[in-house]
Amino acid sequence: MRKKSLATVKLGKKYQVISMAAEGRITIREAAESLGLSERQIKRLKKGVMEEGPAFLIHKNTGRKPQHAFTDEIKNKIIVLKQSDIYKDANFMHFVELLAEHEDISISYSCLHTILTNAGIKSPKKRRRFKSHRRRKRKPQEGLLIQMDASPFEWFGTDEKFTLHGAIDDATGKIVGLYLAKNECLQGYFEVTWQILTKYGIPVSIYADRHSIFLSPNASKLTIEDQLTGKVVNATQFGRAMNELGITLIPARSPQAKGRVERLWETLQSRLPIEFKIAGITTVDQANVFLLQYMDKFNSLFAVEAQVSESAYRPISDDVDIAHVLCVKYQRTVDNGGVFSFYGKHFKVVCDGAVPPRARIKVLVSPVFAVKAQYKDTVFDTIPYVKSKKTQKSKPVEKKTYSLPDSHYYKYGHSLVKKVSFEDSDRDILNMLEEIFLTNYA
Repeated sequence: MRKKSLATVKLGKKYQVISMAAEGRITIREAAESLGLSERQIKRLKKGVMEEGPAFLIHKNTGRKPQHAFTDEIKNKIIVLKQSDIYKDANFMHFVELLAEHEDISISYSCLHTILTNAGIKSPKKRRRFKSHRRRKRKPQEGLLIQMDASPFEWFGTDEKFTLHGAIDDATGKIVGLYLAKNECLQGYFEVTWQILTKYGIPVSIYADRHSIFLSPNASKLTIEDQLTGKVVNATQFGRAMNELGITLIPARSPQAKGRVERLWETLQSRLPIEFKIAGITTVDQANVFLLQYMDKFNSLFAVEAQVSESAYRPISDDVDIAHVLCVKYQRTVDNGGVFSFYGKHFKVVCDGAVPPRARIKVLVSPVFAVKAQYKDTVFDTIPYVKSKKTQKSKPVEKKTYSLPDSHYYKYGHSLVKKVSFEDSDRDILNMLEEIFLTNYA
């Protein structure tokens, strides 16, 4: 004997109670309490049953297919797309967005979840066991605190890892800078900072880990006695640049302390490889161009409003050249002819006598402009110089322009800016730049 369905049992109970109310054996209030309905609903049902009989209690849409239900053809198309090489790694929420953007299929998350789970497809997003902990309250203003970090990952879906440098605003969760490079490096963070400065302005503070790019290894070696006597360690090149911009650099004690940027990496590692695959992106240069537009798309989905609408970013003064700040700087002394030695090379300051003999200068080094010299507040160009023997007069190197090869590290991401060129006889300057930006952070 077939068991009655739950819906049939509930319908029978409802008819029995309404009939008893119609016959006067129970009150309207008692019927309402029994069925968990309002007295007004009981009166309506009582009237309907007396006029039309038990059929009145059956919903008019019972047995009908919903008007907006997806056809089997659309359902099968969604399943096939999810199993395709492009979308197979997308989590369900991301897949909903991709269907609307690229396949012209608008579907809710719950409906998609039902279709795919019924087909035996599970979301690839890993669910970690929830750990109870207090999250730090967001800063009230945009630009008060920027969390900065880097994440090595197989961003192109291959076995090769590249490092994505990024920054996120603490108040809004908005990505304010992204830059991909082969390894975590000073230039990667300079590029992210450049994006922040040019698009938003100067933030109040930056929160980063204790990597030697941000904090000198000697900082942890200072004893209490050293600190009491006022002994300090030199700032790293990144720290020096932040000081020049008036940005406070705060070193984090643990990854959990900068949780927002850590959670950002989880989201991007799930989404970006699929976005790259859809856009046909396979190189670092292509990725960096794509990321400039992708940040706006990401922020429209995930960013929140700051508690205080007024921004804390400061505008950049007209007399500040960002390229002359986001670079590496060293101290040197020029000789009587305005020539100085740097990394085993000699350079001559092009200054028409503006730099006096034996003056202390700052040497500015960057993949953007190569080598320049700064005396007081003025920055001068330099040219490679070869000191001849004492019996001969020294003369500048013959100028033969040499452009960076496409395979060189400093081509990464620089398709949007002017390329650096070097003199033909000084190709080893490339090695000097690589040594400075990849290994020497202090």
